[in-house]
Amino acid sequence: MTSSAADLVSQIHSYYPDADPKPIEDAVEFAKVKHEGQTRKSGEPYYTHPLEVAGILADMKMDPATIITAILHDTLEDTDATYEEIEKKFSPEVASLVNGVSKLTKIESQTVEGKQAENFRKLLLAMSEDIRVLLVKLADRLHNMQTLHHHSKPEKRFRIARETIDIYAPLAERVGLHKIKEDLEDLAFSYLNGEARDSITNRLSFLRQEGSDLVNVIITELTRIIQDAGIKGQVTGREKTRYSIWKKMQRKNVSFEQLSDIMAFRIVVETVAECYHALGVVHSQYSVVPGRFKDYISTPKPNGYRSIHTTIIGPENQRIEIQIRTQEMHAEADLGVAAHWAYKQTDVKSAINEAKKYRWMRELLDILEQDQRPEDFWENTKLELFQEQVFAFTPKGDLFELPQGSTPIDFAYAIHSDVGNRCIGAKINGRIAPLNTKLQNGDQVEIVTAKTQNPSPTWERFVVTGKARSHIRRFIRQQQRSEYMTLGKAMLQKVFKTEGYEFTDKAVAGIVDQFRECENVDDVYAGIGSGNIVARDVFRSIFPAHKSEQEASRINLPEDIPTVRANLNQPRSGKQQPMPIKGLIPGMAVHFARCCHPLPGDRIVGIVTTGKGVTVHTIDCETLEQFADTPERWIDVSWGEGQDSPENRIGRLMVTISNTPGALGTLSTVIGKSGGNITNLKITSRSVDFWDMYLDVSVLDTKHLNNIVAALRATPQVVSVERARGR
Repeated sequence: MTSSAADLVSQIHSYYPDADPKPIEDAVEFAKVKHEGQTRKSGEPYYTHPLEVAGILADMKMDPATIITAILHDTLEDTDATYEEIEKKFSPEVASLVNGVSKLTKIESQTVEGKQAENFRKLLLAMSEDIRVLLVKLADRLHNMQTLHHHSKPEKRFRIARETIDIYAPLAERVGLHKIKEDLEDLAFSYLNGEARDSITNRLSFLRQEGSDLVNVIITELTRIIQDAGIKGQVTGREKTRYSIWKKMQRKNVSFEQLSDIMAFRIVVETVAECYHALGVVHSQYSVVPGRFKDYISTPKPNGYRSIHTTIIGPENQRIEIQIRTQEMHAEADLGVAAHWAYKQTDVKSAINEAKKYRWMRELLDILEQDQRPEDFWENTKLELFQEQVFAFTPKGDLFELPQGSTPIDFAYAIHSDVGNRCIGAKINGRIAPLNTKLQNGDQVEIVTAKTQNPSPTWERFVVTGKARSHIRRFIRQQQRSEYMTLGKAMLQKVFKTEGYEFTDKAVAGIVDQFRECENVDDVYAGIGSGNIVARDVFRSIFPAHKSEQEASRINLPEDIPTVRANLNQPRSGKQQPMPIKGLIPGMAVHFARCCHPLPGDRIVGIVTTGKGVTVHTIDCETLEQFADTPERWIDVSWGEGQDSPENRIGRLMVTISNTPGALGTLSTVIGKSGGNITNLKITSRSVDFWDMYLDVSVLDTKHLNNIVAALRATPQVVSVERARGR
């Protein structure tokens, strides 16, 4: 506990011997004066809080400017202190840092997503300029969590604990502050699920008593084998944190008793060569658990963490996890990005520049630039921050860290946004692989690109990184507007043609101001295409005196073509709802071809017709031969999923029945009992013994139609039944 300026100065001098004590003492006095009369929930004077925050940062061996920032971090927000006053009394550097921390304030309630996302934007922007802003914020949050019990309202304690575990703990891990991260998680865990934490605590206490001898045996045995190999090193045992144990129980769906690696043992040696020597000795003495070896020395984590992890069946046939590292790696594992200040005391600028190299931070800023809505940004950054990692390589050996479940598309966007946008294929470990393949640790990924390629809306179904999703959505938004404009203009042109008028953009430009939220002609076209504006209303605005006898329903599309909007978010009326089509730009008009009657469950393909949208055919429809020379018109589509109630669609059957009394009635009964409904019947051939006919049957999907076909084939009066194609 840092109780005074003298204690703080003494602590800083232990690692910064040349630090000038006066600015630190002045900062403490400044905070005391400015916070005069303010108290914490505990009843203590408020200035004790920034002093404790400064002490946490001193434990991390931070530079004097960061320590002074911690002492002053609430003065701009909670007192009458000004930026100019701090700049004059201390330095521009300190003033800038204090201002950066003050801008963040507190991230508001989880229920106010837009506000929370906007504040998170500020946090990223501030820490991108100087990572020390984040370090002060993390120390501030840690001390607030340590004193959270003084808050009287349980719901406020829960909210603060939730945002701590959702935001601050992952950020602490990303900058390598493992000790801070573990402390934040454990403190938040006590408020979020106190019963689970207490249960794990009690079980750990019991194991400690029962297994203390076993831990000592393992440490003694590991020490002996590395010393026999001539390696100087220290072996220690470390209990895993309660929150990490609980997370593993949840992830693997196992009980506490089923966990075999509650303890982790660490071998700390002097050199990198000795790390690998110790690894060889351990592996030669004990059986290795397959799939549990990770070498973070040759391929460090993006936050700078280095160590060798392996799991063995060790002494007493216990499955144990071992971490092997040097003393320097051990120190960096706790300090993370703060190690740049601990080891580069005379060059703060180089430390800041070093911290700016974090790829994950650059990618979060890239997402910030792509996403227009704060809610989208919040969702995508959570995707980027809060998942376990997979490491994959380019053919040149460049390492990329991605969340688990990432695909070649995610990898392509991690390389560069242009590579992702132009991706047409991928090779994983030298073999061509589908773009939705999930990458594994150590995969070598080669991305194949083409200048004419654009992001596919279908990619959004399987990408997991926020960066990939934000770029795909941005392209969809752009394409969606383009499609809306093209479709809307064609619809309006058809109205003009039907009513006998010549269409001009100039005519539309004259009535733009009559439609809300439309600033130009393109907005009007896009509004018509998206269904927000009726084409005939635009026509009437241009020619208010014109009297039309045409029905609006005959203007947009021919009556014999069933149509459904691809926009899944548009409200629907009536009990029957159209089955959504995946792979289309939302808002495009979709027509189901009469030639093949595609049903949900069929493999389908879309054919683009400018001004009319997309016509959906079955993949084996004979009509598709007409489009063989225009592959650019083909779109890869599929039936949607989810809770949308699919409307009944028409399946056409070619049936031959025996010419016997009641055969037609039996045919109708079988179809009716199977849940189908005959909507049309055409007899194509009659003879003395047999009738050939086409039946249009209303069904839900392909499976439904196949069930009806099976029932008909089992009927004695039915000679043959096949699904009709190309009719």
